[in-house]
Amino acid sequence: MSLPSIEHHQRVIIPNKNGEKLVGILHECSGTTTNDIVILCHGFCCSKDTDLVLNLAVALEKAQVSSFRFDFSGNGESEGSFKFGNQRTEVDDLHAVAQHFRESNRVIRAIVGHSKGGNIVLLYASKYHDVKTVVNVSGRFDLKRGIEELLGKDYLERIRKEGFNDVKKSSGSFDYRVTEESLMDCLSINMHESCLQIDRECRVLTIHGSSDEINTVQDAHEFSKIIPNHKLHITEGADHLYNNHQDELSSVVINFINETIDHDKGTAS
Repeated sequence: MSLPSIEHHQRVIIPNKNGEKLVGILHECSGTTTNDIVILCHGFCCSKDTDLVLNLAVALEKAQVSSFRFDFSGNGESEGSFKFGNQRTEVDDLHAVAQHFRESNRVIRAIVGHSKGGNIVLLYASKYHDVKTVVNVSGRFDLKRGIEELLGKDYLERIRKEGFNDVKKSSGSFDYRVTEESLMDCLSINMHESCLQIDRECRVLTIHGSSDEINTVQDAHEFSKIIPNHKLHITEGADHLYNNHQDELSSVVINFINETIDHDKGTAS
């Protein structure tokens, strides 16, 4: 996909709290007088260059909203080793990115995450309370669900016995290792409890495809039940990656972010 106005795309490196370099691309809109920025978070085993994340960045740019898409530690171009789960570390990575832009006098207008990234932005909002607009695209409500499909039956007993479980690609080659520590860390996260900690002033949008085969649309309804200031958008016919529904996804995200900007300007005036 060709990127518009390539001269406004800047590679930015931000250290996380462990001193690892997080690599990202800043899509800076020319001709705007605002310091607003949106931070985009990728999903599991993905990167800042995933089509969905890239398409959102380009759509925001066309809407004159600057954005930053980056690789979590251990993913893409960022330093660190890949770990299964690792949600708390990724929340800290997002915090390091947010702090970097705040120190550059930017206003973080929204944080947007797809799939596991959706969980990360919700967990961030439950912990830090400093971003007032959050977009959860196809996040998973129950983190225990799906692990059996990934690791096989009796995975808990096996991983306790061996200490780890290797996940292989469809070709049969090694993909990544799930350690007992990383599995327990992931299983210890309760999205229900975390979402109850999100401030009432924080506006949350959950977008989910009705034909999502990875995280069922029921997950979106569960989030909708418990997040205080919540809006739900079901994209009819969309799968987990929004194949053939990228334009609708971008439109819904941008409209929600613009509503927030307009609301804040109205409050300020």
